[in-house]
Amino acid sequence: MQQGLFITFEGIDGVGKTTQAVQLKKSLEVQGKEVLHTFEPGGTQLGQQIRALLLNPEHENIQSMTEILLYAADRAQHVYEVIRPALAEGKIVLCERYVDSSVAYQGYGLRLDINAIKDVNQWATGGLVPDLTIYFDADPLYSLAKTDGDRIEQRTIEYYNRVRNGFLEIAENEPERVIVISALGTRQEVADRVEQVLKGRLG
Repeated sequence: MQQGLFITFEGIDGVGKTTQAVQLKKSLEVQGKEVLHTFEPGGTQLGQQIRALLLNPEHENIQSMTEILLYAADRAQHVYEVIRPALAEGKIVLCERYVDSSVAYQGYGLRLDINAIKDVNQWATGGLVPDLTIYFDADPLYSLAKTDGDRIEQRTIEYYNRVRNGFLEIAENEPERVIVISALGTRQEVADRVEQVLKGRLG
């Protein structure tokens, strides 16, 4: 039985997910909580190799279905090797990206079959759903200016607008799980918004 708490951080590239995850981990540890910070793709040794394939600009000809399955393969290993064991130990797991990213990036962004993507990931994760998802919202023109331009980040602004709208639609459809906060402002201002979201959700 799941004993810990599974929190995912979502958002388009460059919104500051890593910064906020690191800051939240420190804050929770000061409170005496055991916290694991991880990320996708690449949260395992095998996943690091999958990440290199997915993000390398030289692999521009990766077929869309291949992209979906590579992300799902990374996620399957990540859940089995990292996330479920940490939850079983009662830890709070902070994970940058999870199934919502696949739905938003490949489903909405690439206009692929959203239900099929959900089904593949349901199988890959054994049905593990986050207890809470924090979506950091920002205009792609703002956030992408902070990125390095990997294979995904080189896609058009129109693509990223579809991804953003996808995330917002996911949040609208699952308001109990997905909370939208603005990614704009200082690191501390955004961190304060995260803290507000967590109030009452942590025992």
